[in-house]
Amino acid sequence: MKITYYAQNSLSIEMGGATIIVDPFITENELSKDKVDIMDLKADYIFLTHAHFDHTLDAEAIAKNTGATIVGNFEIYQHYAEKDIEAMPLNQGGTRSFDFGKVKCVSAVHTSSFPDGSYGGNPGGFLFMGKEKSVYVAGDTALTMDMKLIPMWTEIDLAVLPVGDVATMGADDAIIASDFVECDKVLGVHYDVLPFTKIDHDKAKQKFDNAGKELVLLDIGVSITV
Repeated sequence: MKITYYAQNSLSIEMGGATIIVDPFITENELSKDKVDIMDLKADYIFLTHAHFDHTLDAEAIAKNTGATIVGNFEIYQHYAEKDIEAMPLNQGGTRSFDFGKVKCVSAVHTSSFPDGSYGGNPGGFLFMGKEKSVYVAGDTALTMDMKLIPMWTEIDLAVLPVGDVATMGADDAIIASDFVECDKVLGVHYDVLPFTKIDHDKAKQKFDNAGKELVLLDIGVSITV
């Protein structure tokens, strides 16, 4: 399983022969807009954790360019289906089987609305379960006790957790979240893009190291394999 980072919560996940884009926010993202051309991205599926602008901005363009199917809660599904874009619903608590494995939509504590202010449904996270590896993408969220349910469904090989604070949980709560999901390797997301989410990388990594865990903070376009 290969994961590539595009800043904020934007990721590419290659698993089971499929390419999945999560929360594409690139063309107006100051960290990635000059480094990533969305027309070069491959995608079979686009998973959206919630409807906020910094998670959905490039979903329509990528879907039209690649023919990818957009997956999200019912309101997100309905939003794109009405635009004649291939989409399918996956709400909190639900699980769907795909050609690359299974995905479960899990709880997140955040807000959600489309850029025009319309209702975006409840935010969520996704548990991607492949034949050999599983990755938990928390989405924008506070620390929540529901995270303790994650290990009941599968063993996690990588937890993708927000660490930028203010708009989501920060590094301290992400360490607790990694305990809850029973995964000591964390890919940090949702930091540095906005003025109030800028973090001290070395300090955040040291906090994880002191807790006996690993925090991975990737440069734009860089990948890791799990």
